[in-house]
Amino acid sequence: MGRMEYLAMKTDAATADLINSDINELKIAAKKLINHAILLGSGLGFGTTFLEWVASFAAIYLLILDRTNWRTNVLTSLLVPYIFFSLPSWLFNLFRGEVGKWIALIAVVLRLFLPRHFPDWLEMPGSLILLLVVAPSFFADTLRGSWVGVAICLIIGCYLLQEHIRASGGFRNSFTQVHGISNTVGIIILLVYPVWALVLHFI
Repeated sequence: MGRMEYLAMKTDAATADLINSDINELKIAAKKLINHAILLGSGLGFGTTFLEWVASFAAIYLLILDRTNWRTNVLTSLLVPYIFFSLPSWLFNLFRGEVGKWIALIAVVLRLFLPRHFPDWLEMPGSLILLLVVAPSFFADTLRGSWVGVAICLIIGCYLLQEHIRASGGFRNSFTQVHGISNTVGIIILLVYPVWALVLHFI
């Protein structure tokens, strides 16, 4: 049996560089995949979504509370942009679509042609629906999904908390007044979501 000779495969420098760059890209993609899996698996992503729902409903609760019988001196119209930036995507897309357009049309028609039948407490929800429908995509898509929207929510929550404490006559009084505790807890809940989201964003 004769001797078998093996030919060495020659690769040039350009091919080796391409292979090395592909391997580096695979390493980066694997790291991102592991980080996202850890984030979702540990419940951090779920926690952010859950807190987003809780914060939105707390803002709606405070808005309803202020517009009905527990009026406060706090500038609650700031809750409208807070809800705009913190509303979960599913609800946001629902109200931004055809459903929101019909609700906005009915609100505008009622306000224009039947102002006596348009109650005062519907002013803020009506303006929220209008804001959701007519907001430019820069606000609705770019800022809302970024850390800037979360920072705006944090600023609004901090401002509302300090105004509520000042109107109550101090931090202790904000928890001891009859209706103050529900407002205080609601405003504190408003702060939890943006703080959590910003911490996760900058980790």
